[in-house]
Amino acid sequence: MKRYLLFTVFISGMTTLAAELAAGRLIGNVFGTSNLVWASIIGLILIYLTLGYFLGGKWADKNPTPGAMYRILAWGAFTIGLVPYIAGPVLKAAATGFEALSVGIMAGSFITVLILFSVPITLLGAISPFAIRLSVDDTLKAGRISGQIYATSTLGSFIGTFLPTLVTIPTIGTKLTFFSFGMFLLIVALVGLARFSSMREMFKLIWMPILLIIVAVLSAGQSLKNSVGQIYETESAYNYIQVQEQSGYTLLKLNDGQGVHSIYHPDTLNYGGPWEQFLVGPYFYAGRKPQDIKRMAIIGLAAGTAARQATAVYGALPIDGFELDDQIVEVGEKYFGLNLPNLAVYIGDGRLNLERSKYKYDIIAVDAYRPPYIPPHMTTQEFFEIVSSHLTDDGVLTINVGSVPGDRRLINGLATTMATRFSSIHIMDIPGTLNTMIFATKKPTSREDFTANLVVLASDSQVHPLLLSAMSSTFANFRDGYETTTVFTDDLAPIEWIVNDMVVSFVLQGGLEFLQ
Repeated sequence: MKRYLLFTVFISGMTTLAAELAAGRLIGNVFGTSNLVWASIIGLILIYLTLGYFLGGKWADKNPTPGAMYRILAWGAFTIGLVPYIAGPVLKAAATGFEALSVGIMAGSFITVLILFSVPITLLGAISPFAIRLSVDDTLKAGRISGQIYATSTLGSFIGTFLPTLVTIPTIGTKLTFFSFGMFLLIVALVGLARFSSMREMFKLIWMPILLIIVAVLSAGQSLKNSVGQIYETESAYNYIQVQEQSGYTLLKLNDGQGVHSIYHPDTLNYGGPWEQFLVGPYFYAGRKPQDIKRMAIIGLAAGTAARQATAVYGALPIDGFELDDQIVEVGEKYFGLNLPNLAVYIGDGRLNLERSKYKYDIIAVDAYRPPYIPPHMTTQEFFEIVSSHLTDDGVLTINVGSVPGDRRLINGLATTMATRFSSIHIMDIPGTLNTMIFATKKPTSREDFTANLVVLASDSQVHPLLLSAMSSTFANFRDGYETTTVFTDDLAPIEWIVNDMVVSFVLQGGLEFLQ
């Protein structure tokens, strides 16, 4: 019995952490993946486990039999498997509320989904104290047995941390991740009932796996979201990926759907967003011409909107695209025309891959911020030092950053930090959006030189109209400087503090979608 009991504890611990990781994806598909969301998930999971430990000890003392423990485990496993199917209608309502920015629907849905985890996680939390009670037959060994049980459970939790993220969610999806872990644990519980209680007790609960299978089959093929114009969705190790068609435009959205990360239309390249603004940075230098641009890097390639625009304007210049999520690149190739012979794609962290690059670039575009979620390691002095070292002498860094009305703390902090590594900083706001472009040049540059370049290029019939349009938009929407504030470093970058406040303000105030 002892070996099977340890096996049970191992699988229970694995399932508990797998459910927590899958819960993050299930909820993140609608509400995003900010640390506010994760704090809510982790905090409540810990509360449910605490309640489970308390009740498990109490139940074990009242009825210290294997049958009682495995019945609890069976109900915990069954309810884990049901969670995504019960939560589905609630999350779809939440997705609708998010698109309409209805705070009441969003808040209610978020709380409802979190409550759904109360029963299964509490029941799974009861297993370890119950297993200790069943294993202790000599009080002199109580400490050793307790340590063994918790060590086994924690080892299972370790495995459960990686399996969903690296294996099951990218391959079979969130729903089937819950189903698979719940079903496996349910089988463990039913076998335990058959071995240590009776076959009769086991058959009393045989309806559980049958019902789970029926629910899974009936729900097969149903989309996670029913957004207007949705033509494709998938899940990767990093994101929920959604492709929509609206008025002939193809849009890439991730997770909560509040950012357009890439856009495509077969008949136009000018989208009135941040992508084309990456083209204009070199013209802060006096006398710059399109033929002077020899190589470009894009950190946060997504589905390749900026790369297609740059190829149209500058010809087949070599472009190095850095993208963390390989499945986004696959979506780009299928739906966004991301089949450029001059584009080399590097999968992995943008900062690390840029640091490893052997090239220097005339343009480095940073489009890796998922407004309003900002990767702190790409906001620091150390990061901008890496960027500077990979720019030509007349190179320019351009970043796209989101904000909320009346709150420019993130923009000011980034500009302040960039100014410690670059000679000149220029800022423009993209009209009709919540996006701001920050341009940083290695040598001193001026708006006057930019204006002079615009006048010269406007008289050249060979210049691509997209470049002229983007430069005109930049000229018309310049901001007068920035407020000098905090310098971000690898040691101290209070990005989460700023971003959390932005997220709360964005949700409470409502407003436009972010463009990425």
